[in-house]
Amino acid sequence: MTLLRVDASIQGDASASTALADIVLDPFVAARPDVPIVRRHLGQDPLPSHAWQAAISGAFTSEDDRTEVQREALDLAGQLAGELQSAASAVFAFPLYNYGVSQHVKTWIDLCIAGAEPGARLLDAKPVVLVTTRGGGYGSGTPREGWDHNTDYLRRILADIWGADLTVVERELTLVGVNPALDEFTELAALMRKHAEEAAAEAGAALAERHGA
Repeated sequence: MTLLRVDASIQGDASASTALADIVLDPFVAARPDVPIVRRHLGQDPLPSHAWQAAISGAFTSEDDRTEVQREALDLAGQLAGELQSAASAVFAFPLYNYGVSQHVKTWIDLCIAGAEPGARLLDAKPVVLVTTRGGGYGSGTPREGWDHNTDYLRRILADIWGADLTVVERELTLVGVNPALDEFTELAALMRKHAEEAAAEAGAALAERHGA
């Protein structure tokens, strides 16, 4: 039974979400070294943007009349949905971009849905950790309160639609030290990072206990 890890950062080695997901996996791997990990990085290896449209149109086209593009898109959609269905647990590292999910994540979600039976609970009752990071501050009382259209949307998809038993690990102010306008929040950012890393380690240990249970 596999663990599925999906990343979406475009920041490479500087990615805060990737680093936090690594912390989730550390105690999991230590406790469950024999569990295969299926990895997909949507930021480094994006899914083709046309695939969702081709999969949808292909699904409404008789098999004999499908184009090669439609067949490839349906195969890809089925593969992505299958990765979710065959995993016993999952870790998703999806940062906030431009106040919502990235185009890479949205394409992945759309294709997973297209590759499954209508209404399929692809992560039904499976333990899942969602890692999400935000460059600025979006908490209560901040100027950007209510502007995070990423986290609640992902809760709807992962938990409400796909049925995951979801744990969310969040970190804000990741651009402190990068954007000079945020320098006044240096101490707060350090505290948020500490709490997020502690939460990630706890989530990884819990994931190891519940994997396949």
